[in-house]
Amino acid sequence: MSWRFRFTFLILTFAFGIVISRLFYWQVIKADELSAMALSQYSGVRKLLSERGEIKTSDNFPMASNKVSYLVFANPKVIKDKKKITNTLSLHLKSDSSSISSLLSLDRFWVPIKSGIDVRTKDAISKLGLDGIGFEQQFNRFYPEASMAAHLLGLVGKDTIGDDKGYFGLEGYYDRLLRGKEDYVVEIQDALGRPILSKMTKRSKRVDGSSLKLSVDRSIQFLVELRLKKGIEKYGAYSGMVGVMNPQNGHIIAMSSFPSFSPDSYQDYNEDVYKNPFISNTFEPGSSLKPLVMSAALDASVVTPQAKCNICGGPITIGEYKLHTWNDKYFKDTNMIDVIRRSDNTGMVFVAQKLGGDRMISYLTKFGIGQLTDIDLQGEVAPSLKPKGEWYSVDLATAGFGQGISLTPIELLSGFSAIANKGKRMQPLVVTSVEMPDGKTIKIEPKVLSRPISEKTAKVMTEILVNAVNKGEAQWTKLKGYRIAGKTGTASIPVAGHYDPDKTIASFIGFAPADDPKFVMLVILDKPTTSIYASETAAPIFFDIAKDLLAYYGMAPSE
Repeated sequence: MSWRFRFTFLILTFAFGIVISRLFYWQVIKADELSAMALSQYSGVRKLLSERGEIKTSDNFPMASNKVSYLVFANPKVIKDKKKITNTLSLHLKSDSSSISSLLSLDRFWVPIKSGIDVRTKDAISKLGLDGIGFEQQFNRFYPEASMAAHLLGLVGKDTIGDDKGYFGLEGYYDRLLRGKEDYVVEIQDALGRPILSKMTKRSKRVDGSSLKLSVDRSIQFLVELRLKKGIEKYGAYSGMVGVMNPQNGHIIAMSSFPSFSPDSYQDYNEDVYKNPFISNTFEPGSSLKPLVMSAALDASVVTPQAKCNICGGPITIGEYKLHTWNDKYFKDTNMIDVIRRSDNTGMVFVAQKLGGDRMISYLTKFGIGQLTDIDLQGEVAPSLKPKGEWYSVDLATAGFGQGISLTPIELLSGFSAIANKGKRMQPLVVTSVEMPDGKTIKIEPKVLSRPISEKTAKVMTEILVNAVNKGEAQWTKLKGYRIAGKTGTASIPVAGHYDPDKTIASFIGFAPADDPKFVMLVILDKPTTSIYASETAAPIFFDIAKDLLAYYGMAPSE
């Protein structure tokens, strides 16, 4: 074999290898990309949107619904007089003609022109019979009651690819159920833009979203928001919130926080306001925690209602710390009933020491403190309790009167509800049933989370709390003729390693009627300015709302 033949053979082999490698590159490596390009040139993708499910109150009133609108689209390949179409669409859509013109100049079979047009505009354009112009139905989220229950509902915004997505509250938590499943239809078209019917395929089946029925009572929600807003203004508070729950099944009857926002126009508000503070804000509860600690000590049999405090004659010194009562008044040998009635911090130090660190942690955990309640709302947080090894003597003492320990309002409401419900703590729930698109209804059953105390202990603690309402510092606000169990809470706010004496979080938690509770309620005011004390701020709001609720439920005075 001559060298010329071998050289020619090598050249041909090399050239053949290049051809094979390029074919492999285009047919294998670039196959998906080329397929997508071809599809974009010779196919039209139609997205058939599913209708988002409604969110309805207990009386079937839609708090979140949908308005029908339309997307105007065009097929530039079949439009002959693009200038005429541009001017016509610009007039009816009230859009800039240059932007429409640029869209119609694209070498595509389908381009979106404008979304969110109403049925009147759609019908007006349809009557003109414009070549290459079509419409797709859309659904826009609509909130009939504007800002009512905004923190419960959440909002619907856009995700990273421009599709509707629920954020916060119920819209976020139940987004997958609410949004349903979209339908994509692919039309393969010829060179003239005409669909090839035999090549039309469906990639999925459209399923509308499921609807939610809530435990929330629309009338009570309205009353709560009205009373809370007036209370915040009256007492000059920075913010405030109220949660009302049925202790027997955990159903949320109402939940409100201010400042709030309108889900219809959420873009006009600071993002910080979207969060529901009742489930996402933490605070030191102060005296509102005392009923839980006292219940624990009673249940553990380390104290009795008549047990006397032998360290309550003055301030208590623990290491370098000196612990005082809230008003610097001291009662030697006071009993546990009066400790709660007077909200005696030194008495609660006595209780905490009798309980001990291990039992304190155990009972607080059973009350749900330091744990998520798993309420069906997006955004719940729960700061953990300190590990056992990090509880010092002063930590145990201050936890007894609700300082040095952080929790969320929903944790406190859930834990306190166990006292109202014969020792059983129910899971907080907002949704009672899910209505499927096929007409089936799935009920969400109540769930017992824990049994922190016995029924006997709950009954004893209830009587102590009734006495606190009737004879305590907030007795001037009580409702005559009703047995209501409750407790104030005035917690100093920690600032830069110390507590600010002029800024407090004022709260009142209670339930009624005491013997057969229809509701348990927590009222919180952040930094009221007319008074730092809960007995003069949060308590009046609680009893104003309680009066409305008892009248709404038709509960006549029993005394």
